[in-house]
Amino acid sequence: MTAAGSGGPALGRRRQLSDEVAAHVRDMIMSGQVRHGEFLRLERIAEDLGISVTPVREALLSLRGEGFVTLEPRRGFMPAPLTRQDVQDLFEAQAYFAGELAARAAGRAAETDLDALDRTQALLEQAFEAGDPEGVERANHQFHRLINLRAESPKTAWLLQTVVRYAPRRFYAGIEGWTRASVDDHRLVLAALRAGDAEAARQAMRAHIRHAGTLLVVHLEARGFWADEPE
Repeated sequence: MTAAGSGGPALGRRRQLSDEVAAHVRDMIMSGQVRHGEFLRLERIAEDLGISVTPVREALLSLRGEGFVTLEPRRGFMPAPLTRQDVQDLFEAQAYFAGELAARAAGRAAETDLDALDRTQALLEQAFEAGDPEGVERANHQFHRLINLRAESPKTAWLLQTVVRYAPRRFYAGIEGWTRASVDDHRLVLAALRAGDAEAARQAMRAHIRHAGTLLVVHLEARGFWADEPE
């Protein structure tokens, strides 16, 4: 039975849509599609996503609460300043938690788990060779998901999720070297998991995430994202 005043399924769907919009805007910002000083046009975002303006406004208010966007009186929303150090910090935090999960998975992975990872890696490589960025993204997501589930550490997985949402999943195929890194780095992670070597799995996963962060920094630098930032 739905609690009085909860809004029921309709409110739940609206909140989910707002969360999806927030993820889209985070990706736009983190991939350099829009930056501090440029306004986020609600109508344009709504049109791009094929939705109404209401969930876009709700998403931007949520991102304001995260400190990800600012609201300029009578002008609208714009991304908050984002520095090199911010990006590096986000990926360093992600590397720590992902590494811990990989290490724990190394001690628990059964042959069936490793076979599933092999199949997922094969799909990833096929998508890469076919130039299918959506296929790469799906397989990449599934590869990490399988490892995180096998770690059986839900609190650590939750902590990882709070930082991983800042990685630009929807636009990362446009970041030079990112898809190639997913293919190559995953092989090293998988080899460590197959060997049951927790420390090697931890280091391979951390190196993979840090590599991704470095590629994003280089991508943003190439777009002049930090042209006015002091060295």
